[in-house]
Amino acid sequence: MKIQLIAGIVTGALLLPISGYAADAAQSSPTKTYVKDSVITTKVKAELAKEKLSSLIHVSVETDSAGAVTLGGTVKTQKAFDRAGAIATAVKGVTSVQNEIVISSGK
Repeated sequence: MKIQLIAGIVTGALLLPISGYAADAAQSSPTKTYVKDSVITTKVKAELAKEKLSSLIHVSVETDSAGAVTLGGTVKTQKAFDRAGAIATAVKGVTSVQNEIVISSGK
């Protein structure tokens, strides 16, 4: 009887880390999603910066968990507006682009 009790305690002690790992694995998914979103946002911003159009510096980029990118801010020309959308669309991992950039003449 004592052997069964000791075996039960040892088994329980050995299974405790496994259950803790399972709980951690279930919670790590939102973190991975956040990192994925951040990577997409960073890639889009880097590509916008490479373009070297001064007005693209003022474009904000947000990415949701599904890879949908929303662009915001202001640019001076239709060309910059179109280019920002094309750049975001070309980034790997982007599923859609909502271009909410406003064209401002700067007057």
